[in-house]
Amino acid sequence: MDLRDRNVLVLGGAGLVGTAVARRILDHEPRRLILSSLRLWEAEAARDELAAEYPDLADRIGVRSGDLFVPEAFKDRPRGEVFADDAARSLLVDEVYGELTLEVLERSALGRLLLDDRPDVIVDCINTAGALAYQNAFASALELRDLAKEGSADGAAVERHLATLYLPQLIRHVQIALEGMKRIGTRIYVKVGTAGTGGMGLNIPFTHSEERPSRVLLAKASLAGAHTLLLYLMARTPGAPAVKEVKPTAAISWKSIGVGPVLRGGRPIARSDAREPLALDEAFGPDAERGWIDVEGPLEGVFLDAGENGWFSPAEFEALTALGLMEFVTPEEIAENVVRELRAHPTGKDVVAALDGATLGPTYRAGVLRSRVLEHMDRLETEHPSSVAYEMLGPPRLSKVLFEADLVRRVCGDLNGAAELDPEATAQATHDLIERDDDLRCRIVSVGLPILLPDGRRLLRGARVQVPPEPGLPADHPRVVDAGWVDLRPSNWARWRERCAALRAEIADRPGLDQGSRADHDYGDGTGQLRPGRLAAWIFRYEDRGERIKR
Repeated sequence: MDLRDRNVLVLGGAGLVGTAVARRILDHEPRRLILSSLRLWEAEAARDELAAEYPDLADRIGVRSGDLFVPEAFKDRPRGEVFADDAARSLLVDEVYGELTLEVLERSALGRLLLDDRPDVIVDCINTAGALAYQNAFASALELRDLAKEGSADGAAVERHLATLYLPQLIRHVQIALEGMKRIGTRIYVKVGTAGTGGMGLNIPFTHSEERPSRVLLAKASLAGAHTLLLYLMARTPGAPAVKEVKPTAAISWKSIGVGPVLRGGRPIARSDAREPLALDEAFGPDAERGWIDVEGPLEGVFLDAGENGWFSPAEFEALTALGLMEFVTPEEIAENVVRELRAHPTGKDVVAALDGATLGPTYRAGVLRSRVLEHMDRLETEHPSSVAYEMLGPPRLSKVLFEADLVRRVCGDLNGAAELDPEATAQATHDLIERDDDLRCRIVSVGLPILLPDGRRLLRGARVQVPPEPGLPADHPRVVDAGWVDLRPSNWARWRERCAALRAEIADRPGLDQGSRADHDYGDGTGQLRPGRLAAWIFRYEDRGERIKR
């Protein structure tokens, strides 16, 4: 893609990699470059630095700030403050665990950012795995257990723990990103990911606690892997942007080298000095403060600024990057790979493309055997009673569609009959069939699908219902019925008539085999034969937009 005259959003744009990426993008003169960072002052500092280097493009650089993993209303509040606010914490849990709706998208900080700025290109340099894993669900779980033992684990404690769990937050973050990008037509999304351990194995000596490796570090690595697979699936979703991930597997350094006060978390490290020895049994007790004194001024020295990874002393940097340990890669090398991928020049470093090439997809052998399997099972069905669905594959909607397609086949005979069916007559005919065919009725309700009768006020059901009514919604709400109820109402058969007419038109209009391999011949032929599996596949592929776009 040509980056000139494009709106580009760099998430984590004030960080070490984000700034390097922004610098390389500015070389291509985008229409607009937006730097998003957790803290406004960081984004503004990065903007000012880049504006000084690219004065002719300074007015094209914008900034945004805030936590992109929470609703926009909380994006500038510390997470601890949100957790302490009953209303805010409750809304946060609802937004993570509830259904993804347009309202949830518009309320989220990430969704609002996408909808407002409408970037054509997104480079995501946020350390997503680290941002979520360092909330430390392990400590939260132990705290909740202790409160439960004391009998004081109230709803607030449960909500705090739920809001700390990693995977639900990651899933919702990816859902919002995908839905937002689809709505605004983002063309390409590149993630700068992580392996969690800087490319080292489980023997990594640079851990986050006394454990080797720490549970928090392994959680970070696990989230990084989960995020990669979610991006792999995103790249296979119709309507999604082109999705790529560049995953550095070494320490990333460096931003600057200097001498002066040493910062930790953006603040100078305060100095203290030991005043007198303390007995071991009092060194960590309430009177331990008498063992030290505060010393005026911050800790100072020579340092290397490694961006989000902190400030290292010369010896720390030497040990970390030594040959055979974590070693290191520069942000400019990462940025070069990112921009080359943005411009459609393959680097061999795109993890999503690597997974595409390494995973085992459909095979010719399986395709040949599929026809033999279907022939054999068709033959068995002529000799033995059977069902079109057992409700093990899921979702219940598939079983619903298969049973309804089978009813269309039994009542209408072929595709022409189905494409011209009378909804009222079909409702009556299918009702009569259900009433007289005990075996068919039993097979439907036994797998958990109720049968909604033509009047829309009564239903037949078995001992189990896969999709029960939802609290707060009418019992026959479309979301419930469409998800897993066999629907005999005329309105549903009118819908089937439209489907079958569309399928018939598609079969009639597509090129024949003698005109090449353009057409997909898997959903019917000139005989007009109705096969429930084919009909269901067509509905799932086109009506439900569930098409596979990569093989």
